[in-house]
Amino acid sequence: MRNRMVAWALAAGLATGMWGRQVHAETVAQVASPDGRIEVTLDLNGEGRLAYRVSRDGVPVIGDSRLGFIFRNARQLLRNLQLDGQTRRSVDDTWEQPWGERRFVRNHYNELRATFVEKDGDHRRFDMVFRVFDDGVGFRYEVPRQPALQDAQIVQELTEFAVARPATAWWIPALEWNRAEYLYRRTPLEQVGVAQTPLTLRTNDGLHLSIHEAALVDYAGMNLMRGGDGELRALLTPGSPVPVVRATPFTTPWRTITISDRAGGLVESNLILNLNEPNVLGDVSWFTPAKYVGVWWSLHLDQQSWASGPKHGATTDNTRRMIDFAAANGFRGMLVEGWNLGWDGDWFANGWNFDFSTPTPDYDLVGLAAYAKAKGVHLIGHHETACAVSHYERGMEAAFALFQSLGIEVVKTGYVCDAGQIERQDAVGGPVLREWHEGQWMSNHHLRVVQAAARHHLAIDAHEPIKDTGLRRTYPNWVSREGARGMEYNAWGNPPNPPEHEVTLVFTRLLAGPMDYTPGIVSLTGRNGQEIQSTLARQLALYVGIYSPIQMVADLPEHYAQHPDAFQFIKDVAVDWDESKVLAGEVGEYVAIARKQRGAPVWFVGAMNDRHPRTLVLPLDFLDAGRRYRAEIYRDGEGADWHGPARFRFVRETKTVTRGDHLSLWLAGGGGAAVRLVPVTP
Repeated sequence: MRNRMVAWALAAGLATGMWGRQVHAETVAQVASPDGRIEVTLDLNGEGRLAYRVSRDGVPVIGDSRLGFIFRNARQLLRNLQLDGQTRRSVDDTWEQPWGERRFVRNHYNELRATFVEKDGDHRRFDMVFRVFDDGVGFRYEVPRQPALQDAQIVQELTEFAVARPATAWWIPALEWNRAEYLYRRTPLEQVGVAQTPLTLRTNDGLHLSIHEAALVDYAGMNLMRGGDGELRALLTPGSPVPVVRATPFTTPWRTITISDRAGGLVESNLILNLNEPNVLGDVSWFTPAKYVGVWWSLHLDQQSWASGPKHGATTDNTRRMIDFAAANGFRGMLVEGWNLGWDGDWFANGWNFDFSTPTPDYDLVGLAAYAKAKGVHLIGHHETACAVSHYERGMEAAFALFQSLGIEVVKTGYVCDAGQIERQDAVGGPVLREWHEGQWMSNHHLRVVQAAARHHLAIDAHEPIKDTGLRRTYPNWVSREGARGMEYNAWGNPPNPPEHEVTLVFTRLLAGPMDYTPGIVSLTGRNGQEIQSTLARQLALYVGIYSPIQMVADLPEHYAQHPDAFQFIKDVAVDWDESKVLAGEVGEYVAIARKQRGAPVWFVGAMNDRHPRTLVLPLDFLDAGRRYRAEIYRDGEGADWHGPARFRFVRETKTVTRGDHLSLWLAGGGGAAVRLVPVTP
């Protein structure tokens, strides 16, 4: 009790400090959510400094938080401002996703556009646009063309998020060598260092927040750092000569704050998607959500190699064997890594040797594409760049045209190198500059890739990517990405992914968008016998818990043959959904998600647990009334645990359920459960 009182006292002091910075502030504009619970207020203080604050049900969520810019080629833009006008509008419409966690998305918000102008000097002006939804806020800067600001070299964006209540934070460090591939830290808010977004918060009184961004286009990715008064401040990813160079007019990405009483509400939110522009590609029926197999896990186990030679995995014979496995089990995709020239030698240090169209001599690309097509399987292309990105851009159009001619539908791209080591060469033979994975130049690069791929009816699955900010709405061929510690760390990572990692991902990284996590390792064993800290049932639950429209059946065929009951769920589970609901969950502890198969009356449930055993009692009120369902349950067996042989204790059972029933699932430490709910014909 004393600790809680101290925390609130500290928060009160912090809030006093925030208000102190805005002494004599005048409220100049306000806007509320459609349901009236969330309110945004804009203030100008005696210095003409602009700040916003957010409350929910009259209680502060974000205290006074400043806005503005520091430029390299002009004076900073943050003082001596006055309001020059404001307009409001309301939007309430519904749009359809070609694929996704749900088919129909409601877009309901109230918008405030407030124009500010400097009272002296150059009288520069900009708009602040706030869209307030029932579950959060998005805001951005819109800077018009003007004589005194024709080009903006942005050193820093002075956006703040002064969280008004003591909170626990889940975050990963930013600007570190391993990009986004870190285990999430759980700390008090005041111990957050330089963090990537999404950053997830739970206040001490139980409110859940996620701070992120939407529609990252031609701009540097936003990180968060602690400010001198305890607030979180935007920290743009570095670039050259500055993080962002834009000609006016321009808009920034949306800065987003998702708000929910429930942890699951963050997962169910459509706020990020709704802040992106509508589909510009039109009909994308040429992309089919699907499961895929591949020459992949054997490489991470070091049983086979990317490089040519006696261990080469991407051979014609090996690929034919995997195509046969895919065809026999109804899997549409077949990924092959190491198929092209450039993998021999130290490819990590020299991606300039990659040839993105020419196979190795022992890999019959054309013949294998035809062989796969005859069996209803489609090869998935793979382009590792090793961060020689300009080299890739010069070769990708021809490579995409080749893939299209062979019936390839999806391309997995890779950008393996240390952070800050992207290689940019603006002219052939010119100097090579270094960029960051989430810098402005890479923001533009990824869109060039996605747009080129769309011209050839190809979807993109980017690994070592820029963060997801919902651009899949605008470019629905940007179907998935990595951007976190994935399954490969269970092969060779030290440490491997702990039991709470995947549960945490649902409430952190997955809030940004789909992740190609590559689940389904039923052997539960990595390189040199390393134990995967998961039960067998947990591997099945990943297919429902970690969303992606392309899901890998990542283990080796012989391992699935050893676990036919578990494999049955992997064959049955869908990858595209009409609706998704979080039935239960707490950040980093446990989660249970129900998803309805797109175009079918079948539901799937996936539940995942941290290292502490628990029982979840899940209401089945999402089922249709008046229908009986056969619940095909795959769960942890008695005594299951995330250590040793107990990981394989597993039960498959069936029972009949209806709407109004409750499903009780015992989850082992590191465990899980997967359920398929199929209507029973009367």
